[in-house]
Amino acid sequence: MDKYGLIGYPLTHSFSKGYFNNKFESEGLNAEYVNFEIPSIKEFKALIAENPDLKGLNVTIPYKEQVIKYLDDLSEGVKEIGAVNVIKFIPTKNGIKLKGYNSDIIGFMDSLEPILEAYHKKALILGTGGAAKAVAYALKNMEITPTYVSRKPSKGQLAYEDLTEETMKENTIIVNATPLGMYPNMDEAPDIPYQYLTSKHLLYDLLYNPDVTRFMELGKEQGASVKNGLEMLLLQAFAAWNIWQE
Repeated sequence: MDKYGLIGYPLTHSFSKGYFNNKFESEGLNAEYVNFEIPSIKEFKALIAENPDLKGLNVTIPYKEQVIKYLDDLSEGVKEIGAVNVIKFIPTKNGIKLKGYNSDIIGFMDSLEPILEAYHKKALILGTGGAAKAVAYALKNMEITPTYVSRKPSKGQLAYEDLTEETMKENTIIVNATPLGMYPNMDEAPDIPYQYLTSKHLLYDLLYNPDVTRFMELGKEQGASVKNGLEMLLLQAFAAWNIWQE
């Protein structure tokens, strides 16, 4: 039986396990998906050795960056953003080669593309973590110029207090890549000047619990289009499967 799985810590809730095991059952595939909750990335090598039937892994926090040093090869996207969420096990003459990918890039692009308008040329990304980097890479691939917004901005990034009316007008896509507003803290929202949003703005929240975050609500009140991260979650899982099967 082929085995796939997820590494992370803790793994209190895993979308991937339910999604893939349902897929395997419905398609009659002789495979299973297992959660591997490892308290340290140092256990990664032992995990691989103990599970010779592994064909692929997903990676979640806190190991998306830490796992890279254990891999043999990286996709171009991973080389740029420095975060892995899919590992493909590639058989070679000398054993197994492990290659890292980031399916968040594909998931985000595939979910954003159908709702893009011609005037969407610039975007603000709220947050600077691994998910934000995947979003920035995806936007560049779509010829949209991204700018990070951070509480502690580095060179080339904006602080929240830098978000003027003109800046908001120029950047018609705003992506929340922070955990602000996630269940159970549903009253929270990123501190941006929502009063400058218009019907030309698209607010995309990577969160999907709740379905409509406070960030999205505040955007809708100004006539902006909004989208949560559920479709991206599904599409990145679909992309992971395609990577494993290629």
